[in-house]
Amino acid sequence: MEGVPALDEPLKNALGAATAKVMAEHLDLHTLGDLLHHYPRRYAERGELTSLAELPLDEHVTVVAQVADARVLTFNQGRGRRLEVTITDGYGRLQLVFFGKGVHKPQKDLLPGTRAMFAGKVSMFNRKLQLSHPAYEPLSGEASAADAVDAFAGRLIPIYPACKQLESWKISKAVDAVLDRAADAVDPLPAALRDGRGLVPLPEALRKIHRPRTKADVDEARDRLKWDEAFVLQVALARRRFADTQLPAAPRRPVPGGMLDAFDARLPFTLTDGQRKVSKEIFDDLATEHPMHRLLQGEVGSGKTMVALRAMLAVVDAGGQAAMLAPTEVLAQQHHRSIVEMMGELAEGGMLGGAEHATKVVLLTGSMGAAARRQALLDLVTGEAGVVIGTHALIEDKVKFHDLGLVVVDEQHRFGVEQRDALRSKGKQPTHLLVMTATPIPRTVAMTVFGDLETSVLDQLPAGRSPIASHVVPAADKPHFLARAWDRVREEVSGGHQAYVVCPRIGDDEEEKAAGRKQGPDDAEKRPPLAVLEIAQQLAAGPLAGLRVEVLHGRMAPEDKDAVMRAFAAGDADVLVATTVIEVGVNVPNATAMVIMDADRFGVSQLHQLRGRVGRGSAPGLCLLVTEAPEASPARARLGAVAATLDGFELSRIDLEQRREGDVLGQAQSGVRSSLRMLAVIEDEEVIAAAREEATALVRTDPGLESLPGLRTALDALLDEEREQYLDKG
Repeated sequence: MEGVPALDEPLKNALGAATAKVMAEHLDLHTLGDLLHHYPRRYAERGELTSLAELPLDEHVTVVAQVADARVLTFNQGRGRRLEVTITDGYGRLQLVFFGKGVHKPQKDLLPGTRAMFAGKVSMFNRKLQLSHPAYEPLSGEASAADAVDAFAGRLIPIYPACKQLESWKISKAVDAVLDRAADAVDPLPAALRDGRGLVPLPEALRKIHRPRTKADVDEARDRLKWDEAFVLQVALARRRFADTQLPAAPRRPVPGGMLDAFDARLPFTLTDGQRKVSKEIFDDLATEHPMHRLLQGEVGSGKTMVALRAMLAVVDAGGQAAMLAPTEVLAQQHHRSIVEMMGELAEGGMLGGAEHATKVVLLTGSMGAAARRQALLDLVTGEAGVVIGTHALIEDKVKFHDLGLVVVDEQHRFGVEQRDALRSKGKQPTHLLVMTATPIPRTVAMTVFGDLETSVLDQLPAGRSPIASHVVPAADKPHFLARAWDRVREEVSGGHQAYVVCPRIGDDEEEKAAGRKQGPDDAEKRPPLAVLEIAQQLAAGPLAGLRVEVLHGRMAPEDKDAVMRAFAAGDADVLVATTVIEVGVNVPNATAMVIMDADRFGVSQLHQLRGRVGRGSAPGLCLLVTEAPEASPARARLGAVAATLDGFELSRIDLEQRREGDVLGQAQSGVRSSLRMLAVIEDEEVIAAAREEATALVRTDPGLESLPGLRTALDALLDEEREQYLDKG
């Protein structure tokens, strides 16, 4: 296979077509390199048995344990036979069952005292965990010379991520067949970096991760392989940042005495130090002849919209246009309303009574009437509108700009990279980009997911913002707590304030119930999630009778949604019963209380977002997390963590530790996520930070990586077509 790197050789050449087919279909392994980078999940020790106490129900597991007893039972008047084998780790016990013709071999193999590896799906029978017809591999007690070359001869037994079709020990034997090819692995790390950090060569790391003799071997291999992942990824991102500095963009400098100055002069409050600092970073970027690529992340309510609006006005002052992309119509309408309100006569360009320095601020959404849409499109193409706020409708081909200078993407995690790129491509030359997220992201996740963006953080709340008290309401254990929650809502309303009630579901159709049930992080109960329409009816007829109760959800017609939000913002409704459509951007300072029903069915970050809708004025906020989850459950622990802190960055760490990282990194970053096998973005903060520094320095001196062919090869492997798009569209 001339011209193909050694480890790109197809697996079928080494393992045969049948095994290679199963590995490709079920484990996504296609080449020798794929298999060598399919690392053991953990290691069992010969003298140590695996804990059976906490096996996950309905998951495929591999355990190392010892047979305690085995017995054959007959049924159907002796015609049927069942073998029951009990295995133990010295603390817990687990039953294995075999039926019919499947009884003979395990009856001979699994005698009391036998130690073996067992693999199967954990099920429940008679309230006890069991494995039915598990695959097994006996482990010989004495290590002989022949054992020394066996996959399980070392003291540490590798347990691989496996599947029903291919047990861990079969994967282990496949690794044995190709492990000598690890010598062909091309090392991506510069020798100076490797030596300076005391890292073992890559072939040695691959041998030690698969066949360690000691725990120190595993640690050495992991340290090395983590560096490979972190460094190759950070080099890819550093090259993207470097390439961006080579692109041309029109500098957009604020004009003294222009619209930005006029806007600042009419503000009824002073900007926070954080807002001033971040604005300066943004204005410095906008003044350069290369496109800005900046991520603005901040706490709920930290004033990100204000910072973004000032950046947009600076661009309009400089003769350009600015577009803000919002994920929902409710949020786009809310942004449009609040921006027009903040700007006053500055948003009345071309109108009677408009200020001297004024522009038009237009809204563009998919549900607009034809006449309003035509006018908005005309205002954009002529340049009459300096600022546009819209949904995905902004991306459509028909939308043309006079001179698009800045794209602001709100709630980045709701958009794919393609969508944000489609809007940026509407500029005459590359536009400046400001990405905003109100979901705080740990520093290392920002460096890994948004590594092609410079990061600004707003962690200071504007003066006058009130604290939010949060409490868990255990409705199942203490029903009177829920009654007290509704009393608190009445008290807030009688004090002249308003309240939200949030439910996971809209109504009563079966598909929605099923979808909602799947969404519950713990899915501990079988009843469907509580619904907006049902809860609103119950509240209006019961504990909140006499109050003005309105509903808001995603299936309402856009004009109805807008009418409800306007009424609530104007104080014409006391209680808004809604889905998570209010999660981001909704700003009603008079709303002081929020009750979240079935709170355990929402993620940590989502609860933090929702809670941020209250406490936005001078009165203190109250957030009540209602749950029927049992006291000792992970769901209750998660709600307790949310109630205990208002620090979104701390909650994001908890969120990431409790969930698979892929969920947090998100679909839009799939190329990055799938490349992380060894690296854990929270635990390996130091490695990621150091790799970013090293990568930036290297790319500055050798952008084409001419001196490092091994690193170029590793980048080619990382950047398949999808990931190439991800990085190119950064």
